Amino acid sequence: MNKVLSLQEDIKEHLMLIIMDMGCTVQDFDIVLEEPKDKTNGDYATNCAMQLARVFRKAPKTIAKEIVENFKQEEFHVDRIEIAGPGFINFYMDNQYLTEVIKPILQLDETYGQSDDGKQKKINVEFVSANPTGDLHLGHARGAAIGDTLCRILEKAGYEVTREYYINDAGNQIHNLALSTISRYEELLGKTTEMPKDGYYGQDIIDIANDLIKLYGDKYLEDTKERYQIFREFAKNYELNKIKTDLESFNVKFDVWSSEQSLYDQNQVENAIDKLDGKGYIYQKDGATWFKSTAFGDDKDRVLRKSDRSLTYLTPDIAYHIDKLERGYDKLIDILGADHHGYVPRLKASIECLSGDSEKLEVLIIQMVRLLKNGQEDKMSKRSGKALTIRDLIEEVGVDAIRYFFAMRSCDSQMDFDIDLATKKSNENPVYYAQYAHARICSMLKQAEDKSIHLKILRHYNEINTEKAYDVLKKLAEFPKVVSDAASKRAPHIMTHFINDLAQVFHSFYNAEKVINEENIEKTQQLLALVKATQITLRNALNLIGVYAPDKM
Repeated sequence: MNKVLSLQEDIKEHLMLIIMDMGCTVQDFDIVLEEPKDKTNGDYATNCAMQLARVFRKAPKTIAKEIVENFKQEEFHVDRIEIAGPGFINFYMDNQYLTEVIKPILQLDETYGQSDDGKQKKINVEFVSANPTGDLHLGHARGAAIGDTLCRILEKAGYEVTREYYINDAGNQIHNLALSTISRYEELLGKTTEMPKDGYYGQDIIDIANDLIKLYGDKYLEDTKERYQIFREFAKNYELNKIKTDLESFNVKFDVWSSEQSLYDQNQVENAIDKLDGKGYIYQKDGATWFKSTAFGDDKDRVLRKSDRSLTYLTPDIAYHIDKLERGYDKLIDILGADHHGYVPRLKASIECLSGDSEKLEVLIIQMVRLLKNGQEDKMSKRSGKALTIRDLIEEVGVDAIRYFFAMRSCDSQMDFDIDLATKKSNENPVYYAQYAHARICSMLKQAEDKSIHLKILRHYNEINTEKAYDVLKKLAEFPKVVSDAASKRAPHIMTHFINDLAQVFHSFYNAEKVINEENIEKTQQLLALVKATQITLRNALNLIGVYAPDKM
């Protein structure tokens, strides 16, 4: 299997050695070896002879001819080499070597694609982290899908991953949630009351107040020392449990739920200021406490404590990241909404100041989502008449389509989520297309079993020799590298592109090839092994984006 995965790189290395032997002394010369879109131009092609024309002061075709004469074809499974046009070198492979990928896939099964790239390095990925004051919306859903998919891919690549949710439970929003709950509680018990200036008016607050009446009756109708704290915690936990339920229904679970309030309770916020001060980067101005973040690349210094002694949002965030670093993570990845873009430099400045390495923190910014239905933007829930929530979207579209569509685009690009396309049961819908490929494979394997043709791991697969089969094999062999690339580039969309490509080449193979042939059992078993290897790879890839691989559709 390693030969299949590395052959393209091996050919490049062999070409480089040939060119060096020809007298090339250019230190930074890079050989480009591509797969031509038009297969009549070979399996691989390079324009290196044309690049070297000035170096050798020869015609590109002359250089190409010398390269070809020195190329060891058999060693690299090359059937023939042709020089085309002004000096392109086209390699036509003896693709039988590709069948070497089948056996290890069948043996590795669920672990196929796994690597030790991460070498057990510890990564903390913090994502979603919505305030526990209401429902999760589309932006949170996109962040959840991308965050969880990235975590799955990183784990597949050998990293030790912690999924973390930061609960913003110490600011004004939670304070207003508590005051709103108190107002509704009093109102439901017949007391004249006023909602706070920035209060919450949703049905949730009424439901919370009713639950409190069931628990306490009118015990807290009059203000007491403990009422605020009890109502605050109850309302926060009510909203937080709702968020947890919605995320679990979206196939997203967190390992750690960190509380902002706990940072204050453990004096970590004040300690963060002291640590920056100890480094010599805190100063006083106009009655406020400032962090000299410009010393670490920020565009201006940042206030940590205002003149009225209240703290800015940045201060507990610095304390929170210190806490994460002290837990021993090699890398922190924060997945934040588009409104946090300008926030990144000041946060990285604090990491640089305290750890000496701002690269310990990576920040991915999730751009906005626009929902489309019948070609028009759709923002409202039919059920509530309010902004569409993740719960509404799951009811209308389903978890698989949402997760696939959100993982399909790079997180730094804005996207349109087309509900009509996501619910369409046709090949136009990419998630349906991929899941149908898996279901089709399951059906084929069952048909073979019904005919008493059993899958076996064979010594060789010499009867697999068609172009369509080779296309599938090439794609199967790419999977470990796709996992590695998606992990290292923090790019889950690479995985969905792979899934779509694999489904495409498999459907094409299915339409061109008769797999089950009772008159040729040996070839049938070989092709079934290829089909099974495709099933394993497709299932593993779908699992990495949190999408179900169905047996039938």
